[in-house]
Order: sequence, then C-alpha cells, then structure tokens
Amino acid sequence: MTDEEYTIADEIVARARIHAREVCDAHELAIDRDALEWTVSERARRRAGACRWHPDRGAATIVLARRAYEAYDWSEFAAIVRHELVHAWEFQQFGESGHGPRFRDRAAALDAPRHCRSFSEPRYVLRCRDGNCEWEATRHRASKPVKAPDRYRCGVCGGAYEVEHVASGRTWSTASGYGGAKAALGAEW
Repeated sequence: MTDEEYTIADEIVARARIHAREVCDAHELAIDRDALEWTVSERARRRAGACRWHPDRGAATIVLARRAYEAYDWSEFAAIVRHELVHAWEFQQFGESGHGPRFRDRAAALDAPRHCRSFSEPRYVLRCRDGNCEWEATRHRASKPVKAPDRYRCGVCGGAYEVEHVASGRTWSTASGYGGAKAALGAEW
C-alpha cells in the first residue's frame, strides 16, 4: 500500500487495534483478537462506536465512527475503543452484551465510559411545555416522538412537550404540526 492509498479509515483501525492490544495485555482482558473485526462508519452521526456479534462465526465487529474520530481528541476516542472492547469481551465470553452491572464493572476497570458525549449537533430538540419543568431531549432522526409529540409525554413531569427543528427554529407539538413544518421547510428540511 502506498501513502496515497492510506486512508483515514486505515488510520482509525490501525490506532484502535494497537490500543486494543495494549488494553487487553495491560488489563488481562480475555478477548480473542483473531475473532475481532474492525470497520469504520463514514455515515454515523450520533453513535461513536458499536459492537456487533456474529454468533454463527463467534466473531465480534467493532464499528468506529469517522466523525467521532475527527471530533474527539485521541484520549476520548480511545475511551470509546475501550467501551466497545468491553462489549466484544462480553459477547465472546457470554454470548450477549449490554450496559448492565457486568459491563459497568469491567468498563470501570478499563476507564471506559458508559456513554459518550455527542459529537454532532442534534437535528431536533424536545422540550417540556410546562414552565416549571426544564426537561429536554435531543434527537438526530425523525423518530415517533418527533413526528407525533402529542402521543408522548415529558420524561420528568409527564406534561406535553414541543419539538424544535434546530436548523430552522420551527416548532410543533402535534403530528400535523410536524407535517406542516416539514412541508413549509421543503428542501431546507
């Protein structure tokens, strides 16, 4: 491979593999690295990493987001690699993985976060309409609560909420309001 053929994805995978080897050796994390695959997502906008289990092959694939690599400094990105390594370890050892007590214990030992900070701006913000409540949540996709906010309630007080399209500032609190905002914005949606 020449220098011209070397891509940012190659760099991400190379650095992640080196870090994984160091982490596994230093913490005696029993991962079969031969059954560990790596890939880079060019599309991911909110998830910095993921670990997919292939039980038929006994292999785990760690997917790392290019945008997260570009947004974080190395120490923060390396923590994401450690987070995904814990998932790979759980899959290989137990055939399943989550964010429960076993995960939390192993992640703490590796100084891996349970969740990562967002590396992209949300497309929508959900906000409670009750003036005494400060609840808000963000979304990157037009999920059901974004499309039909009148069917859902605030995560704190149970009151109604509204949705804001961040780029335009347009808000709605009903399914028809969502449709109207989308139609009004057209190509800017």
